Amino acid sequence: MIVVTRLNGHQFGVNPDLLQRIDSAPDTILTLIDGSKYIVEESMTEVIALIHEHRAQLLARAQEIQTSPRATVELVRDEESKDDAPLAHPVPLRPRSR
Repeated sequence: MIVVTRLNGHQFGVNPDLLQRIDSAPDTILTLIDGSKYIVEESMTEVIALIHEHRAQLLARAQEIQTSPRATVELVRDEESKDDAPLAHPVPLRPRSR
C-alpha cells in the first residue's frame, strides 16, 4: 500500500496494483481499475515516486527471503523405537460411497 492524503488532510492507503491512471489537472486524481476516483494532495510525480518505492521494497524483501537461510525440519525418533518402525500407524482409507 502507498499512503496518500485527501484534500481535507486525511490520509489513506491505496494498493498501487489497482491504479489504472494518475491525472494531474491541476489536482492529482487517482483512478482505480474499478472506476473509483480519489483526489489527493500529492503531485503526480510524488505518487509515482511512492509507487516506485513500494515496488522496490517488495523486490528487496523478496530478495531477502530468497537469500536468507531456511529453517529445516528433521524427524526425530524416540530412543525406544526401532529404526525401521514407521513414524505413524497406517490409516485405512474409507470406502467410496455410491
